[in-house]
Amino acid sequence: MSADLQRFSGAKVLVTGGLGFIGSHLAKRLVELGADVTIVDSLIPEYGGNLFNVRDIADRVRINLSDIRDPWSIRQLVRGQDFLFNLAGQVSHVDSMEDPQTDLEINVKAQVDLLEACRAGNPDIRIVYAASRQQYGRPQFLPVTEDHPLVPVDVNGINLIAGESYHLLYHRVHGIRATSLRLTNTYGPHLLMKHGRQGFITVFIRRALEGQDLQVFGDGSQLRDFTYVDDCVEAFLAVAVHDEAYGRAFNVGGQEPVSLLEVARLCQELAGAGGKATTAPWPPERERIDIGSIYVSHERLTRLTGWEPKVSLREGLARTFDFYRAHGEHYWT
Repeated sequence: MSADLQRFSGAKVLVTGGLGFIGSHLAKRLVELGADVTIVDSLIPEYGGNLFNVRDIADRVRINLSDIRDPWSIRQLVRGQDFLFNLAGQVSHVDSMEDPQTDLEINVKAQVDLLEACRAGNPDIRIVYAASRQQYGRPQFLPVTEDHPLVPVDVNGINLIAGESYHLLYHRVHGIRATSLRLTNTYGPHLLMKHGRQGFITVFIRRALEGQDLQVFGDGSQLRDFTYVDDCVEAFLAVAVHDEAYGRAFNVGGQEPVSLLEVARLCQELAGAGGKATTAPWPPERERIDIGSIYVSHERLTRLTGWEPKVSLREGLARTFDFYRAHGEHYWT
C-alpha cells in the first residue's frame, strides 16, 4: 500500500451509489485498504444497484438502503464520515431526455441537499463527486481538456454540470473540501446489463455473448476512450488523498482512443459466439444527441497524482466477458 492510501486505514468512508457499478468496486477496494465503509443505495431497479455486486464484502460493510433524495437520511449518514465518494446519480442520457424532472431531482436538488447536510453536520468531510465527460458535448478540439467549453447535448449533461458546480462552489464559499472527476466510458464487471440506456458498451457485451450481431451507427469511425473500472477506482482514491485536488475538476480517461467499429469487432472476437459487427444508418432520435469522436486528456490528473490507466481495452474486456460468462444470470434480469 502506498503511503498516501494508508490514510484510508481506519477512516470512516461513505459511498453513495455503493451497490452500483463503480461504487461497489470502490467499496471493495476501500475495505481492502482497511476503511470503515458505509454504502448508501436506493436500489432503484433501472439504475444498476445490485446486492450481488458486494457479495464478497457484505459482512464487512454497512449497507443503508436510502434514496439520496431523502435529506433526513443523508443528514444522519454524513455525520462522522472522513470521506464521501458521491456516485449516486441518474446516468442515462436517454432517460434524462424522456424524464428531465427526475434527472433534475437526483443530479441537482439532491446534490445541494447533500452538500447542505455536510456544511451543517460535517464541514471537515472530503468529497469526491462523480461527473462525466458528457458535460463537454460535441468536442471543439481533441483531446478534450478540462478547459474545454461545457456545452452538453442532453439534459443529463446540463444537470451534471450543475451538480459539479455546486460541489466546487461549496469548496470555494464554505470550505467544504470537494473535487470532481469527469469520467469517460468506464466498463468492467458489475455493469447494469438488463437494458442499454446507460451506454453502448453494455449492449455490445451482452449481444456479443448471446451471439447476436452488433450494429454501429454511422460508419463506425467515431473515436472513444475507455477506462477499466479498477483504473477508475484508483483515480477516485488518488484525488481523495491529495489536498491540492480539492476545488478542481479532473478528466479520467483511457490509454488511447479506439473507433466504435473496432470496439464492436473486439467484443465479437472475445465473446467467440459467432456474431458479426456491422454499420447502420443513424436513428434520427440518436443522431440529434450524437457527439462524434471524443476522447479526453487526463494530463492534469496525472501531473498531480501520478495516476495513469493501466488496463488495456483488450485485457479489460476479456476480464469483463469472463465475469458475465460466470455470473450473467445476476445481471440479465
